[in-house]
Amino acid sequence: MSILPISTHKVCGALLAGAVAACSIAAHAEAWPAKPITMVVPFPAGGGTDLVVRSIQPLLQRELGQPVVIDNRSGAGGTLGSGFVARATPDGYTAGVVTTSTHAVSVALYPKLTYNPAKDFAYAGFIGTSPYVLAVNNALRVPDTRALIAKLKSDPAQHSFASVGVGTVSHLMGEQFQKLVGVPMVHVPYRGAAPAYTDLIGGPVQLIFDNPVGLAPYVKAGKIAAIAVTAPTPLLPGVSTFSAQGVPGFEQQLWYGIAFPKGTPAAIVDRFNAALNKVLAEKAVADDLAGKGVTARPGTPAALQSAVQADIPYWGKIAKSVGATGE
Repeated sequence: MSILPISTHKVCGALLAGAVAACSIAAHAEAWPAKPITMVVPFPAGGGTDLVVRSIQPLLQRELGQPVVIDNRSGAGGTLGSGFVARATPDGYTAGVVTTSTHAVSVALYPKLTYNPAKDFAYAGFIGTSPYVLAVNNALRVPDTRALIAKLKSDPAQHSFASVGVGTVSHLMGEQFQKLVGVPMVHVPYRGAAPAYTDLIGGPVQLIFDNPVGLAPYVKAGKIAAIAVTAPTPLLPGVSTFSAQGVPGFEQQLWYGIAFPKGTPAAIVDRFNAALNKVLAEKAVADDLAGKGVTARPGTPAALQSAVQADIPYWGKIAKSVGATGE
């Protein structure tokens, strides 16, 4: 009987350990999910992102056979909750909602961001996309974007725009609009949409960019006015696009998706993606999302990964052009 050299024993031992680990991961993935899954929403409860997730939560639970527990961890433009997901154990039991704000704009606005959106996540797929709306205080009495620009330029008084948080698309689009208008405006960030809407209605701030799901009820109630959208939305059928009003550079849409921490087994990500796509394909879900201004977007994990990688330089260029920062 031949005796293997010590170095060969070490190699064999390493290979055996690797094989055991691989088998363990495969078995874990096959059994997943065996307990509740925590879905981190990096924005406050009741906001647009939270409402979107709650549209799919019940049917995701049905498809996965386990509770999906929503954990709202807001702050710093959604980066606090996203950082929590990036550092979570990659076992398939912690996932997070990702948006254009948290995983593209954040790179440009936060030099000390605690996570790398391009490298620290295992993307599971899109939920949907939503246009942005420019809404204004009724006291301005402007019917469209051109009239708003003329009003701001003719009035030397100090103006301000609200955002739903530093580092969000809401913030960056406000900065971009300020540059277009050529009138200095003060940025007033809020911790979520609700307090921003309160001040927009009351008068301390004059305008805001945000998604239609949050703004539409106030517009329909006559408390604020929506004067332009980045893309048509059934929630505000009478509001034309920036492009139709002759205002260039405002065609952005917000995407929503779901991601796990990097290192989560591919089999788990694929299983989740299949469940997510099945939910999004149901008419009741698509209709519910449409009622919130969101177009359902089934797709692959790779499609969301590509969107993240493409939007990081896109928003970085805009942030640089307007000198925006989140710190």
